[in-house]
Amino acid sequence: MVLIAFFCGMIPFETIDKSWTLFLDRDGVINRDKEGDYIRNKGEFVMLERADEAIYMLNNIFGLTVVVTNQKGVGKGLMTLEDLNGIHELLVEQISAKHAKVDKIYFCSSTDNNHPNRKPQPGMAHLAKADFPQIDLAKSIMVGNRLSDMEFGKNAGMYTVFLATTHPDTPFPHPLIDERFNSLIEFAEKLHATKH
Repeated sequence: MVLIAFFCGMIPFETIDKSWTLFLDRDGVINRDKEGDYIRNKGEFVMLERADEAIYMLNNIFGLTVVVTNQKGVGKGLMTLEDLNGIHELLVEQISAKHAKVDKIYFCSSTDNNHPNRKPQPGMAHLAKADFPQIDLAKSIMVGNRLSDMEFGKNAGMYTVFLATTHPDTPFPHPLIDERFNSLIEFAEKLHATKH
């Protein structure tokens, strides 16, 4: 038991079941991030290697899987809501091809960094809980590639998993980060291994 606790850090991986909810950031977690810019249309959307497979594996462990993403590019007028919807339709289509799913995608297009729905504020977590009352934020994990994602998770009362896909120099251990992995598939495989 000591070995499991050491391996799993602060997240009780062995207790995760369908009563748990998975929150995923989008850019840099599911698809390639565009440093210093936004994924502006579906032509720029490129799934990260094995991310669809990872979501399928995680669907089999968690009860719900939701995406929470800041999309300031819409608020800045650099892309339209139609562009964003097209990206999300493509995301759903591509992961569906691997029999994976997300239950809902939440986004905040506000340019106001203090907007209640803009990460790191926890508003999108509360929107998800309003839509899915079975969500227990204390039995939820936020997976992201930025410290703002980790802060969002902590502000909402969740566990946090940091993916070193775009900011590998982020220090770890870190008070906002419970676990760190190199990719979504690595996280999925490690979690899957604790269940079998």
